[in-house]
Order: sequence, then structure tokens, then C-alpha cells
Amino acid sequence: MTRQPASSPAPDSAPGIEELQEQERRLVFDRFTHDDAWALGTLLVELARERRAPVAVDIHRAGQQLFHAALPGSTPDNDAWIARKRRVVERYGCASYLVGARFRAKGTTFEESSRLDPDTYAAHGGSFPITVRDVGVIGAVTVSGLPQVEDHRLVVEALEKFLDR
Repeated sequence: MTRQPASSPAPDSAPGIEELQEQERRLVFDRFTHDDAWALGTLLVELARERRAPVAVDIHRAGQQLFHAALPGSTPDNDAWIARKRRVVERYGCASYLVGARFRAKGTTFEESSRLDPDTYAAHGGSFPITVRDVGVIGAVTVSGLPQVEDHRLVVEALEKFLDR
């Protein structure tokens, strides 16, 4: 499996922990149905196509895959990355990029300090919790194929557009 560089510090333009936490507080659903998964997934595919981004997109809710698309240029490795990033969201209840940022803020990395198998978990940007108001985290929306900050930003952009409708 190909590795994405994660040990290096995030670039200056990368969101900080406070911004990541604010995104999670703000990007909350009142409900999340199968139709919502289709609409959000389709929006993500449209955004990725506009950028000619070679990504795979995945939406899971309560252990069920509700949406998946693999765009030109994506590979089976992207699906493996999606699963690893999604498991971080499921375990920690927050964005995979935020989990990695918290480890980096402590002067370490997720791989060095989490005691979790890096072949099963990846605290890299691109997976964001689907949180329903008064319920909590029920799933994850995940993108893989770009550098981790760009994967994260693409998901956040789609969530912002979807929730502003």
C-alpha cells in the first residue's frame, strides 16, 4: 500500500486545531438520510470533476456504505486510504485531520503514539464526521486522492455548500 506523507508538519496554510474544531461545531446536520448521502456524494463528485481531481469519494452511516465513487485517476489504494481514515473518525468521533493535528501539536505523530495499527488507521486529512444534532456522530464522509490538506478542504467545502442549501 502506498503511504501518504504524514509525519511532516502541516503547511502554514493548513487549518489549525481551533479552526478544525470550529468546522466540526458548525458542520452539523439536522438529519442524514440515504437521499442526503446521495446528494452530498454527488456534490463532492461535481466539485472534484470541476478540479479534475483524481479522487475516490465515500459516505458511510452506521456501518453501511451509502455512497461511493471513483473518479478517473483514482486507484484501489484510494479505497484503502478511505477505509483507514474513516476508521479514525469512527474511533475518535472527529475529523481524521484533526486527530493527526492533535498528535502533531504534542510533538509526535499518530503513527508513533496512537498504539494503533497504521495499516488499519490513518490520521490523514480527508475523512469528516457526519454529526446529527442532538444525536452525535453517525458516520463519515471521506475523500482520498489529493494531499491530505486538500482532501480535507474538499470535504469541508462540500459540507458547507450542502448545509447552506
